[in-house]
Amino acid sequence: MKTGLHQHAALRQDLRINPRLYQAMDLLYMPLLDLQQHLKQELLGNPFLELIEPEEDTELPLTQDGVEEKKETENNDEPNWEDILLDDGSDQGTPPRDLSEAREYIEPVPVETKDLSHHLRDQMRLLELTPRQQLLAEEFIGNIAEDGYLGASLEEIVRGANQLLEEYAVEAEGDEKPQLFALAEAEEMLRIIQKLDPPGVGARDLRECLLLQLEARNETGTLAYRLVKEAFDDLKAHRWSDLGKRFGLDAAEVQRVADELARLDPKPGLQYSAASDAYIIPDLVVEKIDGKYHVFLNDGGLPRLRISKTYQEIARDKKKFQGENKDFINQRLNSAHWMIQAIEQRRQTMLKVMNFIVDRQREFFEKGVEYLKPLTLREVADVINMHESTVSRVTNEKYVQTPRGLLPLKFFFSSGLSTTTGEDASARSIKAQIQKMVDDEDPKNPLTDQQIVEMFAQRGVKIARRTVAKYRDQLGILPARMRKRL
Repeated sequence: MKTGLHQHAALRQDLRINPRLYQAMDLLYMPLLDLQQHLKQELLGNPFLELIEPEEDTELPLTQDGVEEKKETENNDEPNWEDILLDDGSDQGTPPRDLSEAREYIEPVPVETKDLSHHLRDQMRLLELTPRQQLLAEEFIGNIAEDGYLGASLEEIVRGANQLLEEYAVEAEGDEKPQLFALAEAEEMLRIIQKLDPPGVGARDLRECLLLQLEARNETGTLAYRLVKEAFDDLKAHRWSDLGKRFGLDAAEVQRVADELARLDPKPGLQYSAASDAYIIPDLVVEKIDGKYHVFLNDGGLPRLRISKTYQEIARDKKKFQGENKDFINQRLNSAHWMIQAIEQRRQTMLKVMNFIVDRQREFFEKGVEYLKPLTLREVADVINMHESTVSRVTNEKYVQTPRGLLPLKFFFSSGLSTTTGEDASARSIKAQIQKMVDDEDPKNPLTDQQIVEMFAQRGVKIARRTVAKYRDQLGILPARMRKRL
């Protein structure tokens, strides 16, 4: 084998995506609020883009002769358009003109929110605790999850608190070693934590959470407290008859107590969740006008862009702009034209997709979710002559306001099940029918999964029992045995 450098010719195919294509895909992906912010950044970065402002009728003041007065200072205040056009944003205080250097600016909005940990700390400050207890309490609060449950064992909390204690001792003056925390101290602090608001906080499992809530309500002598403390597994399994025999009660009375326990909060910490509210603005609107469904884009809040005539006229002067200046101007002008075209392309693509969805799902708009037809991204892509990934970007995180409510575009896409008529039934429609069957069932004789399969068979829908069980679990519906009422 001969070593060294050699040259040889070869043919190969490479897929290279234009950066503008990346930007076009990003525009399709953006929901309405993100697109508004993006266009504002484009206006700052490209001098050839300007807003289309609504025309305002402004009257100039009249002179004594009735002639409109024009201020002499207008010419003096005229900006130097050539300097602005060639400004690359290098001066301090000037936003960068290069889009690659432009930084997104989001104005901070001060909003005071308190999560569960803040709520617990505020209560701990009202207690008379020693610095040693405060350190241990902080370790407990740091290990309480958002739902209010303790996320670590007492041994782990003691180990973490002792590690902190040793670190503080190293920083402090003196050679005296601190006394490490014992498990008994942790158990005592846990009892203090569990007496805080909300009731049930600091519990290690659901059983302890319910017991803490009952204790906070002074109901330790009730049947509900005994059931939770002594027979929680049977209570979860809805074994009313077994519990009735065990405690010498009627099975219906046990069920009534269980219904009262169901009103307790299984995740008490979530009421202090720090999650912010999500505001949704629909990208599309579907309205029924004269018996026909029409699709509109809800883009009234988007900045309307156009090419600045002032900059265009300056750019036409080829004598002033040569070399790098000419390349800079051409790049900005082409970018402005492309941005306007990309926005229009996004509008047309979204309208095509939504119009097809409306035509396909007309029965849903007329009769409800039970009449939703199966639909895939590929079907839409084939009809509107676009790639499946493009349709996926159009439908991602987009919402439409319809006569049936505010819905995500992904709502209209679901797999199908075969029927005896040769058509397919939407999986989402099947779920809605299962929910309706369960809502209408006799509580004393709830429908089993097999009975639901047989009811679908009577409607001409082929569905397996395991599929019914899967959909039932996704809907949060318990098995028939646990839905039975006495």
